[in-house]
Amino acid sequence: MSGPPMHPAPGPRPDLLRRLAARTQARAQAALLRRLRAVERADGPWLQVDDRRLLAFCGNDYLGLAQHPALVGALRRAAGDAGVGSTAAHLVCGHRREHARLEEALAEWTGRERALLFSTGYMANLGALQALLEAGDPGARPGPALCVQDRLNHACLLDGARLAGATLRRYPHADVAAAARQLRGDAAAAALLATDGVFSMDGDVAPLRELAALCAREGATLMVDDAHGLGVLGARGAGSVEAAGLAQDEAPLLMATLGKALGCAGAFVAGSAALVEGLMQFARTYVYTTAMPPALAAAALAAVELARREAWRRGKLAALVARFRAGAAQLGLPLLPSPTAIQPLLLGSAEAALQAAQALEARGLLVAAIRPPTVPAGKARLRVTLSAAHEEAHVDRLLDALAEGLRGRVTEPGDAATGNR
Repeated sequence: MSGPPMHPAPGPRPDLLRRLAARTQARAQAALLRRLRAVERADGPWLQVDDRRLLAFCGNDYLGLAQHPALVGALRRAAGDAGVGSTAAHLVCGHRREHARLEEALAEWTGRERALLFSTGYMANLGALQALLEAGDPGARPGPALCVQDRLNHACLLDGARLAGATLRRYPHADVAAAARQLRGDAAAAALLATDGVFSMDGDVAPLRELAALCAREGATLMVDDAHGLGVLGARGAGSVEAAGLAQDEAPLLMATLGKALGCAGAFVAGSAALVEGLMQFARTYVYTTAMPPALAAAALAAVELARREAWRRGKLAALVARFRAGAAQLGLPLLPSPTAIQPLLLGSAEAALQAAQALEARGLLVAAIRPPTVPAGKARLRVTLSAAHEEAHVDRLLDALAEGLRGRVTEPGDAATGNR
């Protein structure tokens, strides 16, 4: 009688920390290493960094609200009343009146029945996609749900579909015909089409009306991540979905953040009462997370009120964008075709982008060099972002510095980037 099968002795187990260190070293050798720098003080668009005062064109404070006295005052008053932490998840005892009031204001602003707060935009997208796409309905067709996404969608949309176990298919950027082919490739599966409203690395706006019409024809659900559109686009500043004229039934799932144009932190998902009730039950990143500080919700509510009341902020931002684009065109700079506050200057190699950012910093300007893997190889760029806190003189100073610092370094813009962020 033979004994149990013999297996060769295993070799030494790989060390995960060494493996991570090797990957980090490889990134450093490729001039792609990201580095952390502490901002010592912020004063509108001016940042104190390494004992230098720099004029920044790399933040997402599009309406210039992050340091507004109304937000600071609301946060202080609410912290005095409620303290700092919410102490628990929303569904335990962490949901305070400040959260409820903010949700009501966001729902009304965006034209949706209800809104639900999340701690971050990443958590909002992961939670919403997981709740909608994961298997679990005993009456549903067997097999994974289908999630069709724009190739330039934010990483958290991609991660959400993967973590939910959905079949993920990505279409070339803004290609509605390609999205249609992917939906029709599995016509029987429950399907969700997810897109950024404004793409954070290219600054362009998704073809939302065409995508909504496609979803209506194919029986798919449209989800819009409007992190960079809320507060900036639309007649009332309600974002790219408002600008496209889409009602709740045409764009059933809207996600947006509170940390960009509204100058705070956190995020929300807005839609029908049934959607929000379902997310409260099944979105794990909502159920199992401590609620945001109530004082932060109070500050965000003040930001919503300002964004709605002070339309001049959007007008000023649009004028600064137009001024920058006109000046860049006169200089022959390779800007991508963006109508928003995000103005990408395509330079090609990671080395060229990094050198350009360093040259600008030497002139007192802080602009982010965006390199792979955030964008594809050969698509590195300076990501210039404008704010209502900037002045025309600031834009002109940036244009002068670009004219000097990039002379002889620019390449043709070519096509927009084609990778995930």
